[in-house]
Amino acid sequence: MLKLYYATGTCALATYITLEEAGADYAAERLSFKDNQQNSPDYLAINPKGRVPALVTDRGVLTETPAMLAYIAQTFPKAKLAPLDDPFDFAQVQSFNSYLCSTVHINHAHKMRGARWATQESSFADMKAMVPKTMGACFALIEQKMFRGPWVMGDQFTICDPYLYTLSTWLEGDSVDINATPKIADHFKRMSDRPAVRKVMDAQKA
Repeated sequence: MLKLYYATGTCALATYITLEEAGADYAAERLSFKDNQQNSPDYLAINPKGRVPALVTDRGVLTETPAMLAYIAQTFPKAKLAPLDDPFDFAQVQSFNSYLCSTVHINHAHKMRGARWATQESSFADMKAMVPKTMGACFALIEQKMFRGPWVMGDQFTICDPYLYTLSTWLEGDSVDINATPKIADHFKRMSDRPAVRKVMDAQKA
């Protein structure tokens, strides 16, 4: 059995949904950021980075969302969550997810994680003020240049879709109107209606 460590409101949601979409045998354990459980000795022994998600497999622990999503797609090929038989198409999936990880997520983190990059309060305020602009620009680029429709990579649902959905859940809090990107807004609605997404979102409320 796989074991996912997650916290609500984080990028771990993408892996959580993907495990459910894959039909994986898994358990999910919630960490409380409020109680700083991500920095507890027990969790740091699992993930020394002190962040979520972490996925415990029979071969060891995986961290970083793009790696976990690719692992799930390859471990459960019957779920057809990635174009595993085409190296170029699979690289495009990885390229999209890497953009979400390395650029979009970082822009979002400037709102409340400014201490990772600066020490002055004025710097924190400046970074926070930029978030609506940078996040809006990222989603506009995705809408115009990356999103194929009806799913991220076209007709086939892939591991890109739970990841985009996860970061889309942050837009309202980042003062970005998702309706400014109508294709992504439609994607968000259709994702919200998927049984796997509903199941995971309900589980997080428990």
